This record gives sequence, C-alpha cells and structure tokens, in this order.
Amino acid sequence: MLKTNSLSRETNLKKEEIAFWLKLRQVPGIGNVIFNRLIKIFTTPEKVFHASPDELKKIEGIRPQTIEEILNFKDNGWAEKELALMEKHGVKLLTITDENFPLNLKQIYDPPPFLYVKGEITKEDNLALAIVGSRNASSYGKSITKRIARELAERGFTIVSGLARGIDTFAHKGALEGKGRTIAVLGSGIDIIYPGENKVLVEEIALSGAVITEFPFGTKPEAINFPSRNRIISGLSLGTVIVEASFRSGSLITARLALEQGREVFAVPGNIDSPGSKGTNRLIQEGAKLVLDPEDIIEEILPHHSPTINFDSPKTRKPNQLTPEGQNLLKLMDINPVHIDQLIQKSGLPPSQVTSILLELELSGVIKQLPGKMFIKVA
Repeated sequence: MLKTNSLSRETNLKKEEIAFWLKLRQVPGIGNVIFNRLIKIFTTPEKVFHASPDELKKIEGIRPQTIEEILNFKDNGWAEKELALMEKHGVKLLTITDENFPLNLKQIYDPPPFLYVKGEITKEDNLALAIVGSRNASSYGKSITKRIARELAERGFTIVSGLARGIDTFAHKGALEGKGRTIAVLGSGIDIIYPGENKVLVEEIALSGAVITEFPFGTKPEAINFPSRNRIISGLSLGTVIVEASFRSGSLITARLALEQGREVFAVPGNIDSPGSKGTNRLIQEGAKLVLDPEDIIEEILPHHSPTINFDSPKTRKPNQLTPEGQNLLKLMDINPVHIDQLIQKSGLPPSQVTSILLELELSGVIKQLPGKMFIKVA
C-alpha cells in the first residue's frame, strides 16, 4: 500500500513538472530562443516562475515587459487540460532537457523547447534524412520517393517528412516498407491529422517511429504554421532530399532552412518541361547534390555526419578494428556475392541490425555492395 501511494506521488510530481513547461509556453513574449535561454540558466520552468526580477534581467534578449508577464502569470487551467488531452491520446511531452531529445534538432538556432510525441524518439533517429516534395506528385515522383526512402531505411536511416499528400506520404510509406524508422512532423496539433486520409498511416508511423509537433492540441493546419514545421523537418535531419518541387513549393523553404542550419541539400532531377520539376532542377543548378541513387546521399552524408556509427576512413580501418558484431558477420562472407537475406539467416540477427552492420563494413572498405542487395568481401 505504501509503495502504491509513493508511486502515485511520483506520477503527480511528473505531471506537475510537465505542466510548468506548458505554462511557460503560455507567457507572452517568450519564444523558442528566450524559452531555451531561461532553461539553460534556471534548468526548469518552475524555477523560472520563482526567479526574482534581477535574476530574470540577466537573460540575454529578454524584454522588461516579458519579465513582468512572468512575474504576474496567472494560471488559467490550460496546462491541466492539455495534460488530460495528452493522456487521452497517448501522447508524451519530450523536453529539450530529455536525453532522447533529437541531437540534430537541439543544434539549430531556435529548437522547440518541447515536442508532443506519439510513438517514440530514440537515439537511432540522430541518423536521419528528410525527404519532402510536391503534394501533386507524379507517378515518377511517388515511385522514386518510395524507393529512395525504402533503401535508406534499410540502411539504418530514419526518414523524416511532413505527412502531406504526395511525396511526403510516399516517403513515410517507403520507410515502413523498408522496415525502418520514420518521423512525421505536423503543422497542426497532434489530434488534427492533415490530410484526413493519412490517419491510418499515422498509426503505422507511431509504431515504427513517431508523429511529432510543437503545436498544442486543437491547432489547425494553417499556412502560417508550415514554415515552423519545415524548420523542424530539416532540423531533425543531416540532410534534406527534395523530390519534385515547383518554383513556389514549400519544399524549397525546407531546402533553404536546411542550408541555414548547415545541413546538406539533395535534389532528384526531373523532366525539364514539367512545372513540378523546375524547383528541384533549379536547386541542382544552384549547387544541391544531384541524386540518381540512394548511394549518392549516403556517400555525402556518412563520412562527415554520422553520429551513431563509429567508423574511420576505409583506407585506414582494419578488420580487427571492427566491432565484434562486424567481425562475426564478415566471417560469413567471401569473394563470392551473398544476398542480405542469407546473411540474416546465417547470423540469426534481426534484419535492422544486419543492415546497420553491413553499413559499418562497407564504410570500413572491407565489403562492397552489388546490385540486388548482394554483398562481396573485398580481397
């Protein structure tokens, strides 16, 4: 009985802590940058509300009016209602101080202080790539998007997109086909799925990744929200791949944000006579890396940015420097090509782990991938 009461108090305390994050978001004049500066100094939102005027004045960029708003804040019960909705919809609040908060997103100028999450964010998601594009995608665009997403997911990348019709939808579907992780970033509250036909897809994504937003429950998918949504898509990712985009496409905003965040931008070329390809073809003209195959993306990203795979240059790394798992899988290979399915069967390891190890071996220069998911040991 005593243990039950103790557990109940811990749960209530946790809810109280989360409520303070929500309450601080309500204070007029506190945007993402100021919010994060406050947390960096005071460590928790609750301590912000208990700070003195002199302590608050030390925060860079904070306005006197904002300090007054903090000191005179009156609880209107909104945070408690938001907590009830989170419980009802099976949603968690992931704060920027949580160890699982995406590392890539934390590094941009104005990361959201917290995210509403349906599903799970894991450390695997630090190896993420965004794929975005036209809502009015052609058959070619849908097909190439699904293939690229599937193959990248099979190689261990988390695929990030915005759940929109067209390219975004097929990016998520491709990742799911590849038995990989995918993250959908919404420009609305997590209870308002747009477009409505993707409600089933949202449930599938939540089981193999996460559906996330920075917007409160009930927020409608209005145009003003999407630039903010797009900065999260690019911020989560090491690079952004654009597939089919007109000159005025919102995907080009995502590409610009990616560049501002110091991330890579890739573009899939399209028919020069197609209006839906003019934006992507122009990106290539301006320096985006042209993508003909998923390998074009992997070769650009991994040598510079991999946060989860420990590897050296293929020229310097030796087989005895591989992980034990890598050495064991390498023993199952020789100079004759072997299919990935055979390696999965022989090793007894999960498919996702085998693809991750194969990526390690390939980056180390000890194996080579051939067409058709065949692998060969380099003599």
